[in-house]
Amino acid sequence: MDSRVVFALSLTLAAGLSTGVGSLLGLLNRRPNPRVLTLALSFSAGVMLYVSFVEIFPKARQSLSAALGDWLGYAVTVLAFFGGIAAIALVDRLLPTGGGALTPDLQGRPRRELMRTGLFSALAIAIHNFPEGLATFIGALSSPRLGIGIAIAIAIHNIPEGLAVSAPIYYATGSKRQAFWISFVSGLAEPVGALVGYLFFGSSLNDMVLGLVFASVAGVMIYICLDELLPTAQRLASHHHLMIGGVLAGMAVMSLSLVLLA
Repeated sequence: MDSRVVFALSLTLAAGLSTGVGSLLGLLNRRPNPRVLTLALSFSAGVMLYVSFVEIFPKARQSLSAALGDWLGYAVTVLAFFGGIAAIALVDRLLPTGGGALTPDLQGRPRRELMRTGLFSALAIAIHNFPEGLATFIGALSSPRLGIGIAIAIAIHNIPEGLAVSAPIYYATGSKRQAFWISFVSGLAEPVGALVGYLFFGSSLNDMVLGLVFASVAGVMIYICLDELLPTAQRLASHHHLMIGGVLAGMAVMSLSLVLLA
């Protein structure tokens, strides 16, 4: 197997496994700290917003412009971006939601409701992780620097997702092992997305495919920030500026890492 493919798959696997890190962190603390969760979620949102608008969207426009010309390439980039938003919004619409998986009052809710919350969160996260894995894989094949940037953004984003799954399941079952493995498996959708990318696009990557995938995934990541990460961070925040500080810190760290990788 080509060394670039091995690198891309490894990067995607590492990003997906960070869901298990979030699960472990959640199981080490019987009551999630709302301030820590606020910072984690808002930091993740900052990372994803920055890498989507500064790296992924311009890369999509560059690729599609090379394939279709400047004006049409830009137009298709915008259409694919909003197409990604529409697709993930439809997924959210169709998926039942357990609601409130990251709220600090988990212990006061019925066990059946907590289990439902955890399982639906795992399903939703697995579906979200699939295109993220595809984006990381294709990004790494296109440019190791871009792939590493996407992987960092997604890995940070996956940590609170792991907590969102493991915490309610643990409170519902009392089993740390079950909570960890269900959370861990939801993160494996990331490398599955990479494998699908390898099987379908591995030998046919061109500017058109790269541009469409990057633009649509940028839309998916922006939607996740605006619909999930930031609203949850705002709900948990003891002070509005705590969330803003987390977003700005995420942007700063992401920008610094991309500069160092340049």
